Amino acid sequence: MGNDISAFVSKASMIFETVIIADSSERQVYMAILWKKEQAGALYEVRTAGNSRRLYTDGVFHSQYNPKTPLTRSVWDLLMLPAFFYSPGTVKRVLVLGVGGGAVIRLLQQFVAPQAITGVELNPVHLYVAKRFFKLGRDVSLHQADAIEWMQKYKGPGFDMIIDDLYGEQDGEPVRAVDFSHKWMALLLKHLNTNGVLVANFVSNKEFKQCAYFSYTTIQKRILSAFRLSQPTQENIVAAFLKKNVEAKILRHNLAAIPGLNPNLKSSRLRYHLRTIKPG
Repeated sequence: MGNDISAFVSKASMIFETVIIADSSERQVYMAILWKKEQAGALYEVRTAGNSRRLYTDGVFHSQYNPKTPLTRSVWDLLMLPAFFYSPGTVKRVLVLGVGGGAVIRLLQQFVAPQAITGVELNPVHLYVAKRFFKLGRDVSLHQADAIEWMQKYKGPGFDMIIDDLYGEQDGEPVRAVDFSHKWMALLLKHLNTNGVLVANFVSNKEFKQCAYFSYTTIQKRILSAFRLSQPTQENIVAAFLKKNVEAKILRHNLAAIPGLNPNLKSSRLRYHLRTIKPG
């Protein structure tokens, strides 16, 4: 990986251009292109909008980070939230499959503070961007690898939280890299600690309904609680599958105790809907 990144960096360039896009609320957002690179037929860009930095690959929005306002009002907030089904300090080991630029990792570091975060990302350019522009440091164990192969070979201790955000790009649209099949879900649950939570991002309700949880009783028996999280401005659905019995009010109670996340405060940037999932 080191040689590939060195070659990549030597040919990359700092470019300041201006682009105009419509965000999820259909407002026009002016962004400068801070850095871009074409490699292996893909176009990578780091864009800035105020203090926010965003990673785009072939036009697909992969990550966002703003140190002054860490909540993104996007799917990465939802991917973090299932950690709050647990009391503070309970979620000690987290695995993130599909690092992108590291948006959810930065949120976990700020609001959950697990003892160890492991990230697996197939794309070496994404890892380079995560380190250089999103400031992921040595306190995160990052691996450039295929997620399936990495999980199959993994022999270490289990995780309290596993986040699956494995997406690629096709024709400018996000495409799931690994189907959430019975085989894949069973493998993830194998490496999840007792009482742990498996979190998965789905770009549409159709994709969500194709998840193995709805079709296989062998999977359903291993899940004691399940929830879906969403936001009013996005189609994404984030599913949380827990190996313990828990009620939605636990998450709401824990969030209310954190000033930066308390949705009851007018100043809160956190927006989410939470519903229980029933199999079948």
